[in-house]
Amino acid sequence: MANKPILHYFNGRGRMESIRWLLAAAGVEFEEQFFETKEELQKLKATVLLFQQVPMVEIDGMKLVQCRAILHYIAEKHSLLGKDLKERTLIIMYSEGTMELMELLMIYSVLTGEEQKQKLDEITNKTKNRYFPAYEKVLKTHGQNFLVGNQMSLADVQLIETILMVEEVIPDALSGFPLLQAFKTRMSNIPTIKKFLAPGSKRKPVADAKSLENIRKIFS
Repeated sequence: MANKPILHYFNGRGRMESIRWLLAAAGVEFEEQFFETKEELQKLKATVLLFQQVPMVEIDGMKLVQCRAILHYIAEKHSLLGKDLKERTLIIMYSEGTMELMELLMIYSVLTGEEQKQKLDEITNKTKNRYFPAYEKVLKTHGQNFLVGNQMSLADVQLIETILMVEEVIPDALSGFPLLQAFKTRMSNIPTIKKFLAPGSKRKPVADAKSLENIRKIFS
C-alpha cells in the first residue's frame, strides 16, 4: 500500500483546510504532523520548505508547497479536475472564486472589534451580491447536480466548504438561493464528505481565542 500523505501545518484550519477537505472527499486517508511553536516552524523553514511557507504536503515522494499546486495535484490524481481542458479551466475558475471568498473569511477570523464588524459587512455583501448569485446562476444554467460536467470536482468540494464557512458567520446566507441549498444537501450526503463532516473526523473547528493567540505566536 502506498504511504499516506502527510500534512505539515498547525493544528487548525488556515490554508490547509481545503486540502484536508479535498483528500477526504476523494476518500484518501492522511496523516498530520503539527508544529506547535515558532521554533518548530523555523526548523521546517530551514530544512524542507521550498519557499519557507506552509502548508506542505508529503505525497508520492514529493514535498509539495503552494496551496493551489497541492490542490490541483490531488484533484488531477483523483479525477476531480474534469475530463478535458475546457472542464479543467471551468473548475479552476470556479474554485478561484471560492478561494477569494475564503480569503475574506480567513482574514475575518483573526480580526477583532470594529475591524471584524467591517469585514463581516464586506463578506455579507460579496456573498449575497457577488459569489452566491454567480454559483446559483451556474447551477441553473448548467442544470446538473455539480458545477461542471455531472460529477464531483475540486470546484464542488471547495464550494461546499465555503458555504459551510459562510454559514458559521452568516446563518441565513443561503436564503434566496434554492439551488445552492439543494447543492449543500447533496454534497453533504456524499459518503466521503458525510464522513468528514461527522464528529471525530480530521476537519478542524472554528478557532477559539486561545488557538488564535497560539497561531499568532507561531507566526510572529
